[in-house]
Amino acid sequence: MDVYITDLSAFLPNKPVSNDEMEKILGAVDNHIPTRIKTIVLKSNGIQTRYYAIDPETGKATHTNAALTAEAVRRLRPYDGFSLNDIECLACGTSTSDQIIPGHGLMVHGELHSGPCEVVSTAGVCISGMAALKYAYMNVALGLTKNAVATGSDMASPSLRPWLYDGVAAGRKKIGELENEEPVPLFDTVFLRWMLSDGAGAAFMTGNRASERPALRIDWIENISFAGEFETCMYSGGKKNSDGSLTGWRNYPSLEEAGREGAFLIRQDVKLLNRDIMKVSVEKTLPLVIKKHGLSASQVDWLLPHYSSDYFRQEYYDRLKAFGFEIPYEKWFTNLSYKGNTGAASMYIIMEEIFHSGRLKKGDRILCYIPESGRFSICYVMLTVV
Repeated sequence: MDVYITDLSAFLPNKPVSNDEMEKILGAVDNHIPTRIKTIVLKSNGIQTRYYAIDPETGKATHTNAALTAEAVRRLRPYDGFSLNDIECLACGTSTSDQIIPGHGLMVHGELHSGPCEVVSTAGVCISGMAALKYAYMNVALGLTKNAVATGSDMASPSLRPWLYDGVAAGRKKIGELENEEPVPLFDTVFLRWMLSDGAGAAFMTGNRASERPALRIDWIENISFAGEFETCMYSGGKKNSDGSLTGWRNYPSLEEAGREGAFLIRQDVKLLNRDIMKVSVEKTLPLVIKKHGLSASQVDWLLPHYSSDYFRQEYYDRLKAFGFEIPYEKWFTNLSYKGNTGAASMYIIMEEIFHSGRLKKGDRILCYIPESGRFSICYVMLTVV
């Protein structure tokens, strides 16, 4: 059956944080980390403000990931009289759960204190939020539940705390030694400190919608992994070896050694990212989607791109154009510059803003693009405004 998103919500904690305030909120890393890296990354990513679940006065966390997500769910208003107890399926995606066990979805359900329902957790990086969306969508489409709520959230700030970086730099006298001796270059180690932030979003789905309210019909969701062809690019909880394999933190002789090796940092193989993510997004993924769904650029009224950095904006456009799938910039909508890169939450936060903006009209077709550099997965979603 047809499935409709009848409401979207988002939650961004505390006040927006400017580029100049980032280190004041997160805490400054010791002088082994040069400020020029921050300058380079912020100039490239185009982010001006973002949000952290941190009290700027005390430096203490104001929320957990589960609490962020639960707040987004509470803000849903799909119909008059809606209650959290109405939710029949709750699917929650994140890459930064508060703990290893229990699953993130169960912790969100616990925060909501709502009635019994099916709960599932999806893991990964940015696409974990879309995996949750697809699970919820399939549940409703198959008639297994009358409704479902999907969420995407990430709380990167605890992984950006100075003590994680200080441990890696301990004992090194000069930054050159760190760059030359570390298996992972320094830039790859601290790159994401200036990229990621906190946030959560939620979507309510049903097969029965009120005709007087706007909604988004889900036409299709394609989530395609190329991990069989590419090595790991973005990772945490382990060390990347020279052959491209990962050694997980549990295989270290001790937690102390894992910490010294930076196993708990969020890391990005920047050279691999720059070389492959746009190629995989367009030349490898679009032919599969076009063949399956008959997709053409002329069908797209809005493109909602979740690129992690403004650095990729022009390259993505150029590759689409060269591929014969040009979508002019006036059809693009993103809020990266003022809401930040919130990982698995980003597409929900983008969709929520445009859904409530008054800019959509009946019949508009929306193409959502979500790349994930964990091990190169790409998601495209097609929606129709009804």
